[in-house]
Amino acid sequence: MAADPVAPTAVADAGVPTAAERRAGPGIGPYKLAARRLRRDYAALVAGAIFLAICLACLLAPVYAKSIAHTTPNANHITEVVKVGGKNVNVVSPEGIPTGPTWRGRFLLGADQNGRDIAVRLLYGGRNSLEIGLVATLITMTLATILGTVAGYFRGFTDGFISRFLDLLWAYPVVLLAIALGTSLALGGLHVGPLTLKGNSLLIPAVIIGVVYVPYVGKPIRGQVLGLREREFVDAARLQGLGDTRILAQELLPNLASTIIVFIPLMIANAILLEAGLSYLGAGVQPPNPSWGTMIGDGIQLMPSAMHLTLIPGLMLVIAVLAINVFGDGVRDALDPRATVRMEH
Repeated sequence: MAADPVAPTAVADAGVPTAAERRAGPGIGPYKLAARRLRRDYAALVAGAIFLAICLACLLAPVYAKSIAHTTPNANHITEVVKVGGKNVNVVSPEGIPTGPTWRGRFLLGADQNGRDIAVRLLYGGRNSLEIGLVATLITMTLATILGTVAGYFRGFTDGFISRFLDLLWAYPVVLLAIALGTSLALGGLHVGPLTLKGNSLLIPAVIIGVVYVPYVGKPIRGQVLGLREREFVDAARLQGLGDTRILAQELLPNLASTIIVFIPLMIANAILLEAGLSYLGAGVQPPNPSWGTMIGDGIQLMPSAMHLTLIPGLMLVIAVLAINVFGDGVRDALDPRATVRMEH
């Protein structure tokens, strides 16, 4: 029987080394090779540069607020007047409609219903959103790596206990579980031994997001460890007399590094997006602290008369999440080129 001429064949598109890689000789390491592949992915590099630019702008929020806008994120200017188009207008009209963008240093992107500078709040809100996303990712990756490696390596009762715990978290939709935890902790705070966090602390949403995403990283790591523990290099380590802790640290974790690196940008994007959703619903960042989610929630109340209150933070959120996602895809393709296939006819 003749073969189907249009049957798809999976080919490792980027798996074949280039001429430059062949000339480099056998000494080149996998991470150096991945860096070379990433340098050829211009879309990922541009996306990464955009995300870094957003991070840098948010870090410089105090400089912009003090030297250019001459205000703070929570300062109320509702009774003041600003010049727009050569005319003096109220920052907030008697009807409660805030002024739009002036495209100047002060009220560059306009004001909100309380007379607060949108540009200043956007940068400070970005700092809070990015901080929560990074801390949540750190919590997720740390807990997931520990639980996944321990469960996959020791198996038996340990694996069963940890897996059932992960299944319990997995059973609840992420948003619903995060809303339930965020609402309860926002009211009473978090008290665990010597650790005490107030309900309006930025660490509350960071801890919640970090915990609810643990199963989504821990389960893949556990599955990979189950395969790695049967490999020859682990058997050789056991024959050399290495203990379980040294095998985990010296043999398994280095082989999990690529998987962990790929998960990091993905989790940062998901954490930022979930924080915005929780803050929009009132279960994340608590007033008066700004975040992109709280700004979108505040702006919804004045649509369509003041569209800029929703469009500006929403656009910033989309750009940041899209940039880190595209960069993460580039990192994944660079570390695992066989994940990219093309169809041959």
